[in-house]
Amino acid sequence: MFVDKARIFIKGGKGGDGAVSFRREKYIPAGGPDGGDGGRGGCVIFIVDEGLRTLMDFRYQKRYIAENGESGKAKKQFGKDAKDLIIKVPPGTIVRDEETGKIIADLVENGQKAVVAKGGKGGKGNVHFTTSTRQAPNFAESGNVPEERWIILELKLLADVGLVGFPNVGKSTILATVTSAKPKIANYHFTTITPNLGVVSINQNSFVLADIPGLIEGAHEGVGLGLEFLRHVERTKLLIHVVDISGVEGRDPYDDFCKINEELNQYTKRLSQKHQVIAANKIDILSDESIYNHFKEKMEKEGHQVFPISAATGKGLKELMSYVANKLDEIEEIPFIEEDELYKEYKLTEEDKKDIIVRKESDYYILEGRRIEKLFYSTNFEDMDSLRYFQNFLMKNGVIDQLKELGIEDGETVKIFDFEFEFYD
Repeated sequence: MFVDKARIFIKGGKGGDGAVSFRREKYIPAGGPDGGDGGRGGCVIFIVDEGLRTLMDFRYQKRYIAENGESGKAKKQFGKDAKDLIIKVPPGTIVRDEETGKIIADLVENGQKAVVAKGGKGGKGNVHFTTSTRQAPNFAESGNVPEERWIILELKLLADVGLVGFPNVGKSTILATVTSAKPKIANYHFTTITPNLGVVSINQNSFVLADIPGLIEGAHEGVGLGLEFLRHVERTKLLIHVVDISGVEGRDPYDDFCKINEELNQYTKRLSQKHQVIAANKIDILSDESIYNHFKEKMEKEGHQVFPISAATGKGLKELMSYVANKLDEIEEIPFIEEDELYKEYKLTEEDKKDIIVRKESDYYILEGRRIEKLFYSTNFEDMDSLRYFQNFLMKNGVIDQLKELGIEDGETVKIFDFEFEFYD
């Protein structure tokens, strides 16, 4: 089964917690703290495997979570870093952040890698928290939380040239004739329901040709097969627009050409900007040659090259493919990804960097945010030094001042996650 789109959840591994430990050896009294640091959590990494052709594997498994880092140990031993989670994808895979819609990675070449969810950094052991007045810290730092997100995977086939046009105009027959591909061919609409690829070799040149399921008017609104497969010609440098010049189905070839181009434009202007070559197919069963001449005249006025061909007999295909092979060398590639589509690291403001949210809800004053979470779970509230470190952190980062600005008074309740504390200045 051809699967070209998937939605999955990815999450890096949490960093290992720092250790709370004290050196205890015979004949060495008051050895001091020796808790080691936690290990790094695993990252989620995508890598291109040219042996894959679809996103089928992601249809059944939806969640991918890397291993957590190992916690620190006594004797200043570091916890073990977790292994990265390696996920293989086919060439041409786009990784898109679901929430923002931005592209995280465009994976094209075999072996290309992209880190899509970073693991958390390991926490520091209690050996790092000694001071001149705090000789035996009974607390350590917890590991950092990892990145996590829902992402959309889109497979966009790697082809140089795409065949577009109405259903049953002969696209699959062209592909089968000029390449060794074997697409399904029959005399009814929508024979092709998944994209097909083939390699054209001509005049010591070669290029990849893609046959896309046929479009009809209203495709951008979901009519017929919709525009679901047009993503596979987004990477192409040139389009061969196939029209049925014979008119056996009672349609006007020029009208067909205009309608398909309107659908391409509705999908993305990037497609409408691509160079197009017109293949006037079924010339062998054309009853009135003036139909072709009139069509060719219109097309050439609009700057398009027209080739009369017969996919069934092979007439004109060599000339068409020779022209396309030469034209590919002349065409400058349109950038596949626009600047505003790219996912960029969020530039933190000074407020964001604190990652501490102070707000009032009903009769409670609430503290939340990643940095507060890390500090909270690193604090030993039964140890005076640890508690004092927690309070100093809140004061240095302006949390106490923000609480006062919100109007907090002695004895009122501060909530941190599910825990409640009474505030006293």
